[in-house]
Amino acid sequence: MKQKILILGAGFAGMWAALSAARLTALHERNDIEITVLAPQPELRVRPRFYEKKVETLVSPLMPLFNVTGVNFLQGEAQRIDAQGKCVWYRNAQNESTIEHYDRLVIATGSYLRRDRVKGAAEHAFDLDQLETALRLEQHINQLGQQPDSAARNTVVVCGGGFTGIEVATELPHRLRAILGEGGAPRVIVVERGNVIGGRYSEALRDVIREASDELGIEWRLGAEVAEVDEQGIILADGERIPSSTVIWTVGVQASELTSQIAAQRDAQGRLHVNEFLQVPGYDDVFATGDVARATTDDKGNIALMTCQHAIMLGRFVGHNAAASLLGVEPLTYRQVNYVTCLDLGGWGAVYTEGWEQEVKLTRAEAKKLKLSITSELIYPPKADRKIAFETADPLAAFV
Repeated sequence: MKQKILILGAGFAGMWAALSAARLTALHERNDIEITVLAPQPELRVRPRFYEKKVETLVSPLMPLFNVTGVNFLQGEAQRIDAQGKCVWYRNAQNESTIEHYDRLVIATGSYLRRDRVKGAAEHAFDLDQLETALRLEQHINQLGQQPDSAARNTVVVCGGGFTGIEVATELPHRLRAILGEGGAPRVIVVERGNVIGGRYSEALRDVIREASDELGIEWRLGAEVAEVDEQGIILADGERIPSSTVIWTVGVQASELTSQIAAQRDAQGRLHVNEFLQVPGYDDVFATGDVARATTDDKGNIALMTCQHAIMLGRFVGHNAAASLLGVEPLTYRQVNYVTCLDLGGWGAVYTEGWEQEVKLTRAEAKKLKLSITSELIYPPKADRKIAFETADPLAAFV
């Protein structure tokens, strides 16, 4: 009977986990290990680009790649993990509850955006969390020009000044001017709880974000907290109302709720603590990766962020190690020493930094060119070619 590696999720981490596991089993000429990806659809949804236009195009089919690498795909949505029984209950494409057993489990179900902590946010705010919700936002923005001119129509409020909030806010001024026309007078307001712009970033990076915001005409409400979202806009904690028919929620990212079904330590975002091999302590047969894993990236104690940059490498290592544990070969210690930030700043350009200290290396057009290369080429799946796929799935080759 074949042994099975079951991977939950087909995002960046899940896809690369499957390819890496397939690579190692192929190198050892083992046909008795089956690699199966369980996910709602056989496609990579390029979530980091959901703030852009034409969201429906930001998907990449995975079946051609899985077919040439020998990865099985099982369509469905995981609902319950039985770690003791080594099985996963899932809802299949026919909406039936069924079960899949495993010898090794890789949890790569990503993260989601919580909007239930502020009154009205779930009902009235837009978000970029999933393809469907990003499409809803894009359709709404494209129809703004058909609405009567008003302060609410012309004002977009972005709740949260983190990475996603900054990218969507800086993307909007040019797009809104094209949609609303010359008389539209669009406003983009970022509401941020922190007292400085880009408070999580280095001073040099904050200065660039501030400069871009000023040139693009983006308004920041610092030290502000959203108390309520309704059909007319938002109400801040100090009582101020900002009229807006377009409120975009970008804060409150949490790891997939499936992590709560594993009796192990989790962090404040719900991520499972993992060891250096990306195993969940106490479970030799359960691994976590991507946004559901709290993993140490280097000997300095830096922790992987919930970004595709880390998910891609985490996936390569976890797939290798899950397969290695069945093959009886030594696992690899996950390490991702190099860290960069490449932040899109809309019509102003972009900014690129290196290191956890976020030293600014490129800005404006030069950084924009690099950003476009990363988001349109580097983060996409490899070609549906077995040799190329396995070469790029090697965690050590990719690491070097």
